[in-house]
Amino acid sequence: MDHKTLEHLQHLDAAHHLHPFNDNAALAAKGTRILTRGEGCYVWDAEGHKLLDAFAGLWCVNIGYGRAELGDAAATQMRTLAYYNSFFQCTTEPTIRLAAEIAELTPGDLNHAFFTNSGSEANDTILRLVRHFWAVQDQPRKNIFIGRHDGYHGTTMAGASLGGMKGMHKQGGLPIPDIHHIDPPYPFGDAGDMDPEEYGLLAARRLEDKILELGPERVAAFIGEPIMGAIGVYIPPRSYWPEIERICRKYDVLLVADEVICGFGRTGEWFGSQYFGFQPDVMTIAKGITSGYIPLGAAIFNDRVAGVLAAQGGELAHGCTYSGHPVCAAVALENLRILRDERVVEHARVDIAPYLATRWAELGEHRLVGEARIAGLMGALELVPDKRRRGEYFPGRGKVGALCRDIALRHGLILRATYDAMLLSPPLVITRLQVDELFDKAWKALDECAQALGK
Repeated sequence: MDHKTLEHLQHLDAAHHLHPFNDNAALAAKGTRILTRGEGCYVWDAEGHKLLDAFAGLWCVNIGYGRAELGDAAATQMRTLAYYNSFFQCTTEPTIRLAAEIAELTPGDLNHAFFTNSGSEANDTILRLVRHFWAVQDQPRKNIFIGRHDGYHGTTMAGASLGGMKGMHKQGGLPIPDIHHIDPPYPFGDAGDMDPEEYGLLAARRLEDKILELGPERVAAFIGEPIMGAIGVYIPPRSYWPEIERICRKYDVLLVADEVICGFGRTGEWFGSQYFGFQPDVMTIAKGITSGYIPLGAAIFNDRVAGVLAAQGGELAHGCTYSGHPVCAAVALENLRILRDERVVEHARVDIAPYLATRWAELGEHRLVGEARIAGLMGALELVPDKRRRGEYFPGRGKVGALCRDIALRHGLILRATYDAMLLSPPLVITRLQVDELFDKAWKALDECAQALGK
């Protein structure tokens, strides 16, 4: 793209486009980066820079960029039937087939899909329908949701309330009523010298304490991401989720797994709940279901919840114009075919994930890294002023992470920074050679960042 066209597009963007999670005034002055194409694990910007996308767009481009099959699936469906709704006792063939495919893939008896346009909408849906589930069973006061501080469940009123991001709660009068939070499992900053499995149990039992404080007759559900992504890839000990499940069963509290990030292979298993060995009653999905090629999300309910909603709930007074959109469903089906037929998830688990973990651990030896944590194909490097002192952070948390991210970008590597943690989430199809490239560029970025800090 020539310089004049780039400047014109940046001017139009600054004048008319509000970007999510950005200081839009600062971005307008700087000029946004415009991406023009992608192939495999790489994207190119308007200035011709080739970038290794080690974040898979936004945790989502699981099969990589440029798979023409998904475009072909969308075009075929558009020519056949571009749209019809799921209201008025109607639906379309791709929507039916996708619901059945999801029921086959998801663990246990998670057999019933309610389609949305995003993970945020899926979490809005479960807030309403889980409360409705209890209300039609003459338990209208059993309506409290418990989430976790620093959890992320989207940015809508309900999604942001279920999440525990204080910065989001400052905007828009959040959280909405009857949503409470407990501290998350964050071993690096919270466990000290405790045995990891003992710490996992301790962190999980914060849920039991909160249920007893609020009253079991009031608590409808607990919601959590198997691995907390947006806050910095907090990976709980193996003891954590089975104990959470035990507590939920003890007090008849529904267990909701937000699999928007972890789902469809991110951990090396199809779903994060399988990676940690627990069975949710409700699951929310998005992102990897289409590898980000087209918007789609869903709330998945087990037989118990869906049975009550169908048998006792009367009309289900909830829906979206684009619920089960046939083009989105057709693209998702083709994406799932590729993941399944090319054994992408299995290859990621047995080959790439172990190799990536080895190389990621090597980055953990850098003088700037306090911890290199990873599970499957998602991880974080916790940047610290002194790796000998656990739990100590840089002043003004976030500045060092932003510096390191920008340096990495200059080396042709896309990582995300949350506070001072560098986050990793590459396409599942990344190769060993590309992992080596990732390592080399990340090490250079860490070196330059340390030098800039005088370390």
